[in-house]
Amino acid sequence: MDRQTQIELEAAAFRRLRQHLMEDRTDVQNIDLMNLAGFCRNCLARWYQEAANEKGIEMGKEEAREIYYGMTMDEWKAKHQTEAGADKQAAFKVAFEQNVGSKG
Repeated sequence: MDRQTQIELEAAAFRRLRQHLMEDRTDVQNIDLMNLAGFCRNCLARWYQEAANEKGIEMGKEEAREIYYGMTMDEWKAKHQTEAGADKQAAFKVAFEQNVGSKG
């Protein structure tokens, strides 16, 4: 497989992952993703931001999130985020530190 085809397939897989998380499974909470997989929608938005910054494109965290989410974080939270119990919040602190740490 040539490099351009590989890049296109990787981009298609990313778009499908985004669709799955943003349209098909909005019921899955970011805290659950982080606790189980070590990443969430915010991580994907951060990786998008980091890739843009590496290309010399200035992009902040909120701008990247709005691009990834297709709306502001406040809108996403109002539409889809539910309250997390103390057990999930405690697990999140551990998962965040292990997987994001000072990068967040």
